[in-house]
Amino acid sequence: MSEVQERTQGLVVHGAPEGFDALLLARRRAETEAPVLHVCRDDARTARMVEAIGFFAPDVEVLRFPAWDCLPYDRVSPNPEIVAERVSTLTRLLEPGPRPRIVVTTVNALVQKVPPREVFLGATMLLRKGGRVRPEALTAFLEANGYGRTGTVMEPGEYAVRGGIIDLYPSGESDPVRLDLFGDEIESLRRFDTGTQRSGAALAELWLRPVGEVFLDEASISRFRTAYRELFGNAAAEDPLYVSVSAGRKHPGMEHWAGLFHERMETLLDYLNTGAQGASVSLDHQAEDVLVARLEMVEDHYQARRVPVRTSEGEVPYRPAPPGGLYLTRAGWDRMLTGGPLFRFSPFGQPDGAEGIEAGGRPGRLFTEARAAGQNVFTAYAEHAQAMVGQGRRPVVAAWTRGSRERLANLLRENGVAAQAVDDFSGIAGLSKGVVALAVLGLERGFLAPASATGTKFGLSVVGEQDLLGERIARPPRRRKRADQFIADATGIEQGDLVVHQDHGIGRYDGLETLQVSGAAHDCLRLIYDGGDKLFLPVENIEVLSRFGSEGQGVALDKLGGSSWQSRKARAKQRIQDMAAQLIRIAAERATREGTLATPPEGVWDEFCSRFPFAETEDQQRAIADVLEDLAAGRPMDRLVCGDVGFGKTEVALRAAFVVAMSGAQVAVVVPTTLLARQHTRTFAARFAGMPVTIAQLSRMVTAKDAAKVREGLKDGSINIVVGTHALLAKGVEFADLGLVIVDEEQHFGVAHKERLKALKTDVHVLTLTATPIPRTLQLALTGVREMSIIATPPVDRLAVRTFIMPWDGVVLREAIQRERFRGGQVFCVVPRLEDMEKVSARLREIVPDARIVEAHGQLAPTHLEKVMTEFGDGKHDILLSTNIVESGLDMPAVNTLIIHRADMFGLAQLYQLRGRVGRGKQRGYAYLTWPSSHRLSAAAQKRLEVMQTLDNLGAGFTLASHDLDIRGAGNLLGDEQSGHIREVGIELYQQMLEDAVNEIKSGQHGRKKSEADYAGAWTPNINLGLPVLIPEDYVRDLPVRLGLYRRIGALQTEAEIEAMAAELADRFGSLPAEVENLLQVVAIKALCRGAGVEKVDAGPKGVVLSFFKNHFRNPGGLVTWVAAQKGLVKLRPDHKLALLREMELPQRVRVAKDLLVALVKVAGQAKAA
Repeated sequence: MSEVQERTQGLVVHGAPEGFDALLLARRRAETEAPVLHVCRDDARTARMVEAIGFFAPDVEVLRFPAWDCLPYDRVSPNPEIVAERVSTLTRLLEPGPRPRIVVTTVNALVQKVPPREVFLGATMLLRKGGRVRPEALTAFLEANGYGRTGTVMEPGEYAVRGGIIDLYPSGESDPVRLDLFGDEIESLRRFDTGTQRSGAALAELWLRPVGEVFLDEASISRFRTAYRELFGNAAAEDPLYVSVSAGRKHPGMEHWAGLFHERMETLLDYLNTGAQGASVSLDHQAEDVLVARLEMVEDHYQARRVPVRTSEGEVPYRPAPPGGLYLTRAGWDRMLTGGPLFRFSPFGQPDGAEGIEAGGRPGRLFTEARAAGQNVFTAYAEHAQAMVGQGRRPVVAAWTRGSRERLANLLRENGVAAQAVDDFSGIAGLSKGVVALAVLGLERGFLAPASATGTKFGLSVVGEQDLLGERIARPPRRRKRADQFIADATGIEQGDLVVHQDHGIGRYDGLETLQVSGAAHDCLRLIYDGGDKLFLPVENIEVLSRFGSEGQGVALDKLGGSSWQSRKARAKQRIQDMAAQLIRIAAERATREGTLATPPEGVWDEFCSRFPFAETEDQQRAIADVLEDLAAGRPMDRLVCGDVGFGKTEVALRAAFVVAMSGAQVAVVVPTTLLARQHTRTFAARFAGMPVTIAQLSRMVTAKDAAKVREGLKDGSINIVVGTHALLAKGVEFADLGLVIVDEEQHFGVAHKERLKALKTDVHVLTLTATPIPRTLQLALTGVREMSIIATPPVDRLAVRTFIMPWDGVVLREAIQRERFRGGQVFCVVPRLEDMEKVSARLREIVPDARIVEAHGQLAPTHLEKVMTEFGDGKHDILLSTNIVESGLDMPAVNTLIIHRADMFGLAQLYQLRGRVGRGKQRGYAYLTWPSSHRLSAAAQKRLEVMQTLDNLGAGFTLASHDLDIRGAGNLLGDEQSGHIREVGIELYQQMLEDAVNEIKSGQHGRKKSEADYAGAWTPNINLGLPVLIPEDYVRDLPVRLGLYRRIGALQTEAEIEAMAAELADRFGSLPAEVENLLQVVAIKALCRGAGVEKVDAGPKGVVLSFFKNHFRNPGGLVTWVAAQKGLVKLRPDHKLALLREMELPQRVRVAKDLLVALVKVAGQAKAA
């Protein structure tokens, strides 16, 4: 492109296919001092372009400027992460950079105006380790630049202050950062993990930038108020937007009025055209079409908002600001691009006589013919690579991820192709001639590049992973949130919750209170019992408290000192022990049987795995490894894979099915609906194409004649894998050699089906897949009777579905449907009852008359339903209006908007499953849970919908199952009746009792007569050292955080755990105050008490007195001998208490008590040895 450096307007660069255009941009950057801006069609293309430029020019700083992820004139604000990246790019452009830069953006982002440069010029702050900053100046900066104060930092734009420690999540950073201040000096800057809150890598410096494009400072609010009233009149002063902004509060969607907050607006190019030379701008192929569509869309949405679709009574009118305030017109766009050279890329060669220049690139070879003909695609590639080398080109294979690069390397080497991994373009030059370079490069298609474009003596022949293996959808994984954290997330105690005390039964938690105990401050939990009686529980004993469950209606509080609780607990314990014995017996019987021994066949296994069109997440890899291990163990597998909707459970099933089918045994995949059977059959058939495996389907959609053939094939063994509904469980279905049963979406099967499944699977491998495990299954897995793998990591680039809970609003829903159609997607609209379909269909046709709507429900004839679903899957319709038959497992990546009519009539798990049908690809999903505006929600429905809003994070299915466990109880683990004793003792204590019973039976202790001391697990020691024991409010201000820490500290058992907790507290909140040190010491003493059988420790200025649990010591003879050896310092009193007599200062009490208990633990242990 050097020959056209001085040209100005709109030069077409022919022969620049995608991928090759990134190489041209990298070369352009090297040839010009001017800034380089490339404008892509959409966000997906932007991501690929940024990655490709990084490969071809690793020394160039590539800045991304994304578009907002909401529609023009939307009622929602853009995603904070996207805004953070936009602001980061704008502020970086105003800073001098040591490296050359390329900015990559989209048409939608460039057509939208941005705040003027002076807004961001002084709005950065540099923090350096060893530098100085006044805490009040830092917090003032954060508040002025859009940051919000919170208790625990989790999201971009939040900050928390805890004494000399300030946590903040800066705009544009991948992780939050923790500042440790000593006065005004910055002692350290460290990144930390939002999941664990633990610190990580240290930083030398940190730039702070604004967190938004709209600020709520005095000047901005004043400008907004004046402009809003001028535009819409004084009556608009009652609008919620106006009221919120006037009060300095953020309002959802206020960014769409950004033009009213600033004196003027600028464009992204104003930030680039600051030097002597104007920026060099290049446009993607078809960028012009996207521009025309976007400008039309802005105008359409503006007009739709000005004339709302039938606003219901009392609905606040939406007052859109004219488009010119936030968006460019066509004339404005053309004017903006006149400042410097402009290039338009075209993938096609230059036609004769056409203007422009020929860059010489061409699309690479596709290997579709080889795949279709059943040839070995790698042999075909080896021949192609050899031919390319003969033409002076270096062969390159572009993989999506490092994992797929490794797999491709193995497959190429197995087929005799020499291949080596390279990290960037310079690595290709270092390879021997003929060696294939393997790069991680997100290309959908490969390309050919001439030597003249590479700046070297060789050209390039790049083949994409997709060219070789077919359709791919993948990205490198992001950091996973630990699976065990999902369990922890669901167990917080809040004021007013019902709780269960091990000794006193059901009470109500009434808050935290600091009492004076022996003259020292001590935090206690205040519990209210029947008759208003209060019990104060010391925080270090919080482990005797458990949550009762979330449904507390109709539950009576226990009476303090009453006998009712102890008898209920004893009854529940006996039943639980009997049940646990039965569970273990069933599990043991399975373990003694022989199962099909199956291991992955070498070579063909890699090929099968390489057909997976995603990058496996860490959890997925672990789940697959667990399943392979089970299959190779020679015992029947019984594993539950609990993964959120769309997190890749089906892939685990596919690989298990592959291993078993290739070992010669049959596989049955049991699903709840005909639609899911149809989808799974297609998925299995596509993945097993070309393999020696026969796949069949058995469901309502199969004709009677074909069903008879399938049953015959299963009986004679000619069918290897069958996918079916409960038709598979009919008595007439026989298998020649069934090796594996896969149960998908288990919660949908009834009791009778489950009993038939049990009969079917006594000695076969069983793999159960579920997003929201039914409580019984979750209970079995949590107590260790069943194996469980949790897939808690979202697939890469998966964005959480944005959930809106609102009355039916024609304007909002019209926008939602139009947004989806504009980005080429489709919409699910779900109703609870068949009779609602006609009414909702009429409403939809009213708000989007030109949309193609099709209906589906369970009463359609199977052939008609099949036709409807096939046509919708092929994109022939925009909206599928259906009952909840779409709930189970349907995978349609093009459907990314869900509208639920009468959401209040659906259950929690149903709503969650339905929402999981959207947002399954790389596009963000949107879910609108609606109800008629005239209808009042019941308390239960309101609660369900609120839970859906709180479960807005990815991977919340496990938390939902735990929530469901609270609401419904686990059910009788062996049958289907709902269990009453969960309501007697509460969910957490029940769970603990069941786990204890299972462990007891496993260790052979069940049935043995116990001594009193064996009940050590059912009591907790009381420690009184006369020391203040609490987490001071000025150390941890946030009450829920403080309570959560008390729960975790109370559960600590070992010295190592206590040390780790101390390190975490110091890391998160600063140096430990004496009161917290005391708390940790008390917990350490409690652990020693348990080992020594000591129920109470009282320490004062004259000595220490210990009381044994039930006045019993495990080794009485050893104790008498030990006391005698202490020469009068320790005495055994007539009341069986042990007294150590010596004068002690306060600080000595901990050390003396610990030494005494360590000695007693040793003496007690001698009894065991004997």
